[in-house]
Amino acid sequence: MNDDRFKIFSGTANPILAESICRHLDVPLGKALLGRFSDGEIYFQILENVRGADVFVVQPCHAPVDNHLLELLLMIDAFKRASAWRITAVLPYYCYARQDRKDKPRVPISAKLVADLLETAGASRALTLDLHAPQIQGYFDVPVDHLYGDAGGVERARFFAKKLDAPLAIVDKRRVDVDVSEVMNLIGDVRGRSTLIVDDIIDTAGTLVKTAEALAREGATQVYAACTHAVLSGPAVERIAKSIITEVVATDSVPLSEAGKKMGKIKVLSVADLLARGIRSIHEETSISELFI
Repeated sequence: MNDDRFKIFSGTANPILAESICRHLDVPLGKALLGRFSDGEIYFQILENVRGADVFVVQPCHAPVDNHLLELLLMIDAFKRASAWRITAVLPYYCYARQDRKDKPRVPISAKLVADLLETAGASRALTLDLHAPQIQGYFDVPVDHLYGDAGGVERARFFAKKLDAPLAIVDKRRVDVDVSEVMNLIGDVRGRSTLIVDDIIDTAGTLVKTAEALAREGATQVYAACTHAVLSGPAVERIAKSIITEVVATDSVPLSEAGKKMGKIKVLSVADLLARGIRSIHEETSISELFI
């Protein structure tokens, strides 16, 4: 793309993904300086003219979540003050999405707060990938384009089952505490079958491993898993390594940890082309609906 008014910038969260998106679009990554003061405060400066430009800021907000989110907010504010025409926050991984409703007394709706912060900072629109709950789009008062990766939720599992001409089984789980869930029931017949667990996020991998164990108890011969966001915090890598899961397929929406790379059970597929096509459609004001599979 040969357009001086079209610019892509990256925070520190996943610069490799941002560079890959730029290669797909044949544009250079925007020049900026992102650093820290001695006390840890974030410093950001744009190193090229963005006045009147259509700016896309690529920044998944994985761990350290708060640092990456604040980086994104400060970058958006800088582009707004530098008179960018439009600023699109590209969030391959949307943080705080798991608190998307008030399900207990005296808790925040964190997903809504993040949307408010992005808009207040100056985001004109957002481009996301496999939100934990699709209704989070409704928390924004600016346009949101919600793309789908390879996995995420019951609807995606139904999509896979239909595409593969395979039966669908559903695992009923209950979250009993933060990062603690219990697999309650398995609905469907998996005896003598190879199985694929489909989810949007693998965080501590507790639910994933318990689901795999439940499938094995019900007679599954092999267990594979697919997710969009391989967050893999805490004991996740060790749990997967010790589990009966044969392989986990994830995307590069967040960078795979070194421990995850060494473990050998995780295969990573890139979503750079999908995000690049979404960015191109937004910039060229063409339909993005063909990307909603």
